[in-house]
Amino acid sequence: MSSFAYVLLHGLRRQGLTGTAFAKAQSTTIRLKLLKIGARLRLTVRKVWLSFSEA
Repeated sequence: MSSFAYVLLHGLRRQGLTGTAFAKAQSTTIRLKLLKIGARLRLTVRKVWLSFSEA
């Protein structure tokens, strides 16, 4: 699983982050800065609610 996660982050860095400050960042930096966002997801019949952390 960890090698699959590394391959996904490498693909994100190679295709999605070219030309940004994170283009040459390590996988841990990308995970901490971009992917580690606390949010709560609530699904109802008609709406999707995303509640983000204020911290």
